[in-house]
Amino acid sequence: MENCPVRNTMRSGNSIYHEKQVKSLCALHALNNLFQDGKAFSQTELDTICRDLSPHSWVNPHKSVLGFGNYDINVIMTALQTRQYETIWFDKRKDPSELNFENIYGYILNVPSDCRLGWLSFPLKRKHWVAIRRLPQPRDSSLSSYYNLDSKLEFPDNIGSEENLINYLRDELKSAEKELFLVVTLEVGKFEAWKKGKNVESGGTT
Repeated sequence: MENCPVRNTMRSGNSIYHEKQVKSLCALHALNNLFQDGKAFSQTELDTICRDLSPHSWVNPHKSVLGFGNYDINVIMTALQTRQYETIWFDKRKDPSELNFENIYGYILNVPSDCRLGWLSFPLKRKHWVAIRRLPQPRDSSLSSYYNLDSKLEFPDNIGSEENLINYLRDELKSAEKELFLVVTLEVGKFEAWKKGKNVESGGTT
């Protein structure tokens, strides 16, 4: 896989915006990497969503009790809804080739991650959020590729073409611990146009 130029702040020129891991804020990084905008969401905004989801809970079930992040899928789904996007859980019994990739804005992959505190590693697994998006290639903006924008990577990972993405997702979803979520517009979600053979224009099946 090809590494590409990256900025850790705002996207500039032909570079790809890529936030790197801080604390347990992978959900925040995944959202900002997905939208290619470091100001798309803030930790304060995600914390507010947590409180709104469980206003009467003494211990909020949607994030870490230590305040370091570790947000769950409900926070991500609600955050995306505030930007007029819907989150679709992908049934792993189906093959990724059944997706209508042209109508999908991006992808969020949930993977197990080692629990660490500094150099200490604990025998626990946390869930880690990873954004995937099709973006213009930094060296030639007339071409595009799918990129793994994992905040734990040093650089975005160029997955490649749609066929490459299908094979990548097949391999990832072989694990029972991994889950895939599709990020689509509300209109695409309404007509299930993220499925192959369906589109928005015809209001359903082609």
